[in-house]
Amino acid sequence: MCEARREEVATIIRLLADDPLGAGREQVSDPPPSSYFAAFEKIAADPRNLLMVARDAAGAVVGTLQITFIPGLSNQGAELALLEAVRVDASLRGQGLGAAMVTWAMDEARRRGCRNIELMSHASRVDAQRFYARLGFASSHVGMKRAL
Repeated sequence: MCEARREEVATIIRLLADDPLGAGREQVSDPPPSSYFAAFEKIAADPRNLLMVARDAAGAVVGTLQITFIPGLSNQGAELALLEAVRVDASLRGQGLGAAMVTWAMDEARRRGCRNIELMSHASRVDAQRFYARLGFASSHVGMKRAL
C-alpha cells in the first residue's frame, strides 16, 4: 500500500463509482470536479488521515482505502481507526487483494496504538459484509445516518 498521489484522484474516483451506490454519488469526469482535489489536499495535509492505493506490477492503481485515526477518551484514551472507501478494481476482485489491503490497514492501526478498527458497510452491500466477516469483523453496532 502506498499513499495516494494527486494525479491518481481520477482513478480513485472511478473505483469509488464502480457499484450502484457509488455511481449515484460520485461524478466521474476527466478531469474530476475540483471538489475532489480540494478533499484530496485536506486528506494529504492531515496526519490523522491516510488515503492509500494498491498498485499492480505496472504501477496502475487497482485498489484504494482511507483510514482516519480518531482520538478519544473512550477505551482508555486509545485512538480509533475508521476504515472507509475500500475498493478493488472489479477485474481483480476475489483474488485476495482486498484482504491484503484490509490486513495492511489493521496492521497500520495496531502500529499507531489503536485498539479497534471500525467500518460501516451499506446494508445493500451483502457481499462486502461477508468479506469483512471473513476478516474477523463483527456486526456490533447499528449505524445511523442523516443527510445535512
